[in-house]
Amino acid sequence: MYPQRVFITGGAGFLGINLTRYLLSRGHQVVSYDIAPFDYPERAQIQEIRGDIRDADALYAAMEGCDLVVHTAAALPLYSPTDIMTTDLDGTRNVLTAAQRRAITRVIHISSTAVYGIPDHHPLFENDTLVGVGPYGEAKVQAEQICVQFRNQGLVVPILRPKSFVGPERLGVFALLYDWAKDGHGFPMIGSGNNRYQFLDVEDLCQAIYLCATRDDAVVNDTFNVGAKLFTTMKEDYQAVLDVAGFGKKIVPLPAAPVIWTLRFLELLKLSPLYKWVYETAVTDSFVSIEKAEQRLGYTPQYSNKDALIRNYHWYVANLPNFAQSSGVSHRVPWKQGMLGIAKLFF
Repeated sequence: MYPQRVFITGGAGFLGINLTRYLLSRGHQVVSYDIAPFDYPERAQIQEIRGDIRDADALYAAMEGCDLVVHTAAALPLYSPTDIMTTDLDGTRNVLTAAQRRAITRVIHISSTAVYGIPDHHPLFENDTLVGVGPYGEAKVQAEQICVQFRNQGLVVPILRPKSFVGPERLGVFALLYDWAKDGHGFPMIGSGNNRYQFLDVEDLCQAIYLCATRDDAVVNDTFNVGAKLFTTMKEDYQAVLDVAGFGKKIVPLPAAPVIWTLRFLELLKLSPLYKWVYETAVTDSFVSIEKAEQRLGYTPQYSNKDALIRNYHWYVANLPNFAQSSGVSHRVPWKQGMLGIAKLFF
């Protein structure tokens, strides 16, 4: 299967723009469907349709003439529980239904390793128990269940569970590290930082999506973890960014329990952008097995954790003037640091 016209939900997002560039470079046509504007230089090379995936009729109309759907749109953890549930559940069902009505036979669903919750073992495998933490994690688990229902109706629905991914256009929580690094500050680590925490470069995620777009139905109609192959500890991988920044600063380990309680309190008061799944998992190992994707899809990640973080940092510094005054709750803008901005002064 070699789709010519690819419909991307969330096309204006961080993954959306990177996937758009990946597809355009390989000669495919792209339709971006997003509630946000597609404000990139590639705008003239694609078809942009502004719309909400919660609008079933608009989705159906927009998919006309498309060969493949890649469903990346989602309401992220900092959105309201109502927005998360309606977007990530109703929206996913709408996307699958519209594709089915348009006789589009394959929809690639971008899920998350958040579906594993806060696990008690590693590595995590695709058949492990799914336990969503918070509205976002719960919605991701239920969205996968919807995908399986459509599989059972004959639709080919590859499900990808990527680790937290970084690369050009990625800000969000990673902007905290990059902001502190470029200003010559050390960076606090919840706990010792000796836990192994796997990331993923967005280019490698695009590779996995493309494999799911082009391999045979029988191969791709399944669920796959996606992550970096090479990673060390959080302390070592984050330190690589501080080293590149060039100020001689270090990662500063902090006692986990009091920091987590403090972050819980600040989250409750809406004074910190960090949410439970970020700070509760930051002190433990967090990595998945990618063997299934390697063996079944031929997935071959090119970037280690350090490579991905440093590549993203260089992009951040080069593009700082473009987003210095912006903030929000998506991956494409820096998150408001709240009280963490004051804490920065002490490192």
